[in-house]
Amino acid sequence: MPSIDQTIIQAKVTLQDIEPPIWRRLLLPPSLNLVELHHVLQAAFGWRDQHLHEFIIGGLVYGAPELDDEGATEDDRRTFEATDVHLRDFDLYHVPDPRFLYHYDFGDSWLHLVAFEQRLAKDSGQKYPACIDGARGAPPEDVGGPSGYTEFLEAWNDPAHEEHKAMRRWAGRTFHPEKFDLQATDKAVKTARRKARGDYLFRRH
Repeated sequence: MPSIDQTIIQAKVTLQDIEPPIWRRLLLPPSLNLVELHHVLQAAFGWRDQHLHEFIIGGLVYGAPELDDEGATEDDRRTFEATDVHLRDFDLYHVPDPRFLYHYDFGDSWLHLVAFEQRLAKDSGQKYPACIDGARGAPPEDVGGPSGYTEFLEAWNDPAHEEHKAMRRWAGRTFHPEKFDLQATDKAVKTARRKARGDYLFRRH
């Protein structure tokens, strides 16, 4: 068995409480820290990093501790520094349920289930991280969470709905709930890690 840093983690990330499912399959280097993973997930789902987020792993919360006073955690939970934690730090292949949650936008409350599928040998011809598969477009930002998205789609899909034109204008011409562009998503995922440079973008401003 090759060492952990000579392998790649294949993970499937699924947006919860949405049917049919919206998901992405990613190839992730074990050296990826959780901040870099945050930016990769933003790119994979087309989010714009406009809201707070957290990772919930084994009952612990990871993110940006300085944002706690902005409502990043509930019930006085401590937020651990996400730059200090890498995917290789987790025993992903010796636990019965190797998965965790990525929570984005505490108002809309988008929960993403990150499920680790297998460990693969690195391909010298591939650049990582990568998106290799997926289904459906992600909801627009600030649509109101899963329930709000359901209501939005009812109006967006029905020309007779009183909000149809307004929702079409609000979502923009490029939005389509069934559209998934693998090539564009993969490019965005690769760019996201390079832009992050190991830390949150807001810390460099």
